[in-house]
Amino acid sequence: MATLSIRIDLGPGNRLGPGKVQLLEMIAAHGSISAAGRALGMSYRRAWMLVEAINAGFRQPVVEAQIGGRSGGGARLSAFGAEVVAQYRAVERLAAEAAAPLLVRLEGAAADPSGDRGGSGDRPEGGGDGAPLGGEIAGGDGA
Repeated sequence: MATLSIRIDLGPGNRLGPGKVQLLEMIAAHGSISAAGRALGMSYRRAWMLVEAINAGFRQPVVEAQIGGRSGGGARLSAFGAEVVAQYRAVERLAAEAAAPLLVRLEGAAADPSGDRGGSGDRPEGGGDGAPLGGEIAGGDGA
């Protein structure tokens, strides 16, 4: 099944995409940058660098970290950070809903992963719905 992946460009070098949002969700779930990184198979250093980049990309902190010590430190999403995640997921959901019919057509026109280009007539030409792909995208401005 074809899927849509959203990356929001907020300015030069300031991007928010599925990987960073998943890291934020794991920080919220685990209460720790280190544990969130481990859950995603990344080093603490990589997770910390991503958190620093995320925090630098917004006017308010997204992640609030506590330095270790007796209590072991920890991290959590700020209220603003939770809103950033919610807004990203809302954009993702709305975009997926809007793109669903077009993704079905693109998927129907895609070559088989095995390299078979589908010459056997298994799929109709175009997007699988009988409509050729070559024309204008519905509601499209060509962009």
